[in-house]
Amino acid sequence: MIYRQLQTALYKEGLKAMESVGQPFDPNLHEAVLRVASEEHPENTVVEELQKGYYLKEKVLRPCMVKVSN
Repeated sequence: MIYRQLQTALYKEGLKAMESVGQPFDPNLHEAVLRVASEEHPENTVVEELQKGYYLKEKVLRPCMVKVSN
């Protein structure tokens, strides 16, 4: 209950989580931690999110740590 209230309060202030999986890698939004060979995904596509990233009122508060396809 407290966690949900905190999430709601932060959302009202403009905090939003990034959705990165399946998106093209963007160094302004993502921090590439690993590069992996993948035939399922096009080159330079985010295949896994290792740590969530967040926006605060349209500015990047923390970039996502991601795995990127080769």
